[in-house]
Amino acid sequence: MKPLGDTLLIATHNAGKLDEFRALFAPLGVSVKGAGELGLPEPEETEDTFVGNARIKARSAMQATGLPVLADDSGIEIDALDGAPGVHTADWAETPAGRDFALAMRRAWDALEDRNVPEPRGAQFRCTLLLLWPDGTEAVFDGTLRGRVVWPMRGARGHGYDPIFVPDGHARTLGEMTPDEKNGLSHRALATAELKAALVDRP
Repeated sequence: MKPLGDTLLIATHNAGKLDEFRALFAPLGVSVKGAGELGLPEPEETEDTFVGNARIKARSAMQATGLPVLADDSGIEIDALDGAPGVHTADWAETPAGRDFALAMRRAWDALEDRNVPEPRGAQFRCTLLLLWPDGTEAVFDGTLRGRVVWPMRGARGHGYDPIFVPDGHARTLGEMTPDEKNGLSHRALATAELKAALVDRP
């Protein structure tokens, strides 16, 4: 796989995601910048797959900067909601005043209650990473973290739907875990581990 160079642009405006990527890439000695930090616009995500939306974000950021770009599209898929919210995970949090993930989590739980779904209420976090070089070369890496959704919300750490998601084999939500604990098992960490392995093993 092609080398990254000294600087990797992360195509995100989400400070929580950017902090996670910085921690995950620190051992590689790569300088990480965020699209939000550079004032880049957020492109409209019009695809119905994680990889499609990641590609939109990567291409937009790469064309604006000429840097290698890593874009991720991720979300929570709830089994009993036919995989929703999925690629619309952030959309469920949209309000006229900005994103409200407490509202999104309540919406997801209310939908499960309306369907009388028995517990455990299975779900998974999915992350698709797309690495794009200025010459158009790309590589895709995926990570999936299985678990269940719970109520009420627990924990003030993490971001998004973390306070209602308990990974398989654990008793605490992602929102109750320390950043190091979460980064050791998250869907984003799993996808990034695949990416790191590809970078280390490149010819």
